[in-house]
Amino acid sequence: MPASNVAGHPGRLVIGNVAGKRVAALAGRVHFYEGYDLATVVFATRVMGRLGVKRVILTNAAGGINTGFARGALMIIDDHINMVGGSPLIGPNDDRFGPRFPDMSEVYSARLRTIADEAARAKGVAVSHGIYVATHGPSYETPAEIRFFRGIGADAIGMSTVPEAIAARHMGMEVLGVSCISNAAAGVLPHPIVHEEVLATMQRVRSSFIALLEGVVERL
Repeated sequence: MPASNVAGHPGRLVIGNVAGKRVAALAGRVHFYEGYDLATVVFATRVMGRLGVKRVILTNAAGGINTGFARGALMIIDDHINMVGGSPLIGPNDDRFGPRFPDMSEVYSARLRTIADEAARAKGVAVSHGIYVATHGPSYETPAEIRFFRGIGADAIGMSTVPEAIAARHMGMEVLGVSCISNAAAGVLPHPIVHEEVLATMQRVRSSFIALLEGVVERL
């Protein structure tokens, strides 16, 4: 597997059992902004699909564009806006993965989103729903960019997830996406964004995030 050099992404593949279900988990991911091409960014997703994985849960830390989101809120991704600057499907199509022109009208499974809502209620975890926009990074966005993204309907912003979601759907996998709102996006609050704040927020909500994911897996 390609290795990430970003803090909080140790780059481990862990295989085990959760709630009696066989699970493969990637601790961390590589990013487009690290200099990898998008085919490499989604390599782990492709491997999972070829191993027979049918459902994938993608998680991320995201900036809150929606001013109703508090830091540490969990957002179920209903849809996304791809501002990464490319697609992992560009280039010759490998028919073993999927069709040349895959449908993206339901990238994030309605069934899995319903299951996530049920799991959240059962575990006492508050969740919201929204639209996630992905940029290529690594710089955080400007306040003007955030105003633009808010205007086109985005609720949260990050630098990952969308390429993996596209690759997973290309391979016919069901996708669930969950964002942790780790910080307010640029211009929402009058202070700069720092990566340490992101890591601290993720650590604070760790138990709620784990409870939600366990609840989802239990219901699969």
